[in-house]
Amino acid sequence: MSIAYSNTSLRVPAGFRNLLEGLAREVLREQPIDVVAFAAQHFQKLLEQREAGGIDPVAWGAMLED
Repeated sequence: MSIAYSNTSLRVPAGFRNLLEGLAREVLREQPIDVVAFAAQHFQKLLEQREAGGIDPVAWGAMLED
């Protein structure tokens, strides 16, 4: 997916859309008061999972987008 902006075409990185959709789903489910803090915690959990040798959500999301 690319987005036209001025004379530049920006490309959304592979897996990014899936990450944002996952965050949006969790925000809607949890209804946090502080969305920014919730997002930081959400992405920290994903990072910890990736570093622990689990699934890399970006790589997994990129496969889903293809």
